[in-house]
Amino acid sequence: MSSEFLKENFDYVITVCGGAKETCPMFISKVKHRLYIGFDDIAETKEKEDFIISEFRKIRDEIKRDFFTFL
Repeated sequence: MSSEFLKENFDYVITVCGGAKETCPMFISKVKHRLYIGFDDIAETKEKEDFIISEFRKIRDEIKRDFFTFL
């Protein structure tokens, strides 16, 4: 993690990767609210390109929807 933001205070830190709750490094700056909004991570999939593109688009749309809902 970059030390660039270590002395900053944040209202929110939102983790979005599928296994982030268990595997992402700790965020040690001061944070008022930590949220987890998980999405499937298909980066390691061995499926065909058409499937991968459609899944990335689906997840992109889910992220947009969920973040607009959050806001």
